[in-house]
Amino acid sequence: MRVLVIGSSGGLGAALMRAARLRGDTVVGLSRSADGLDVADEASVATCLSALDGEFDVVITATGGLEIGAHGPEKSLRALDPAAMAAQFALNAIGPALVLKHAASLLPRDRRAAFVALSARVGSIGDNRAGGWYSYRAAKAALNQIIRTGAIELARSHRELACVALHPGTVETPLTAKYLGRHPAVPPDEAAANLWSVINRLTPQDTGQFFDWAGKSVDW
Repeated sequence: MRVLVIGSSGGLGAALMRAARLRGDTVVGLSRSADGLDVADEASVATCLSALDGEFDVVITATGGLEIGAHGPEKSLRALDPAAMAAQFALNAIGPALVLKHAASLLPRDRRAAFVALSARVGSIGDNRAGGWYSYRAAKAALNQIIRTGAIELARSHRELACVALHPGTVETPLTAKYLGRHPAVPPDEAAANLWSVINRLTPQDTGQFFDWAGKSVDW
């Protein structure tokens, strides 16, 4: 199986690549640090993805950010900052949308395949009981809508594709270090193993859905 991981230098992206290689998959990784890939810049996405040869059975977008620059998750409406909100949407919603746009041509049309975007349970509108984190929640909710809508379109041309959003759980990475609190977290390699277990079971009937690390459906 051929696997493409976008965001391969991150803690979880690197773990997803390690797990795939250990089982014998051919793995290609792209990241900002190693390849100059800026997912929020369409020219960068188009250049990096168009340079790839062949098709990929699994494409995983493992990019994202909880804290961008000096701005962390907001605790109240008073903390909203337009520029910080725009940055969240650029990285967490627009970036994966551009990857989906330019990776569609790398996905096979004649056999099972998967496009996976790592989302977050806090992007669920139905599951939001704590409030706060306005920009990150909204950006992930937008990502979920992009995946849902993209899945509908791609089902017409890629009938064996599962295009899904996955919540990896809370992973012990620099992205989450300041915000773990009392939340249970797992190491990247364990999170990667959980995600691969879900990805391996995906079928075309799952396309357009949102699952957690255990394969359970998450409310939109």
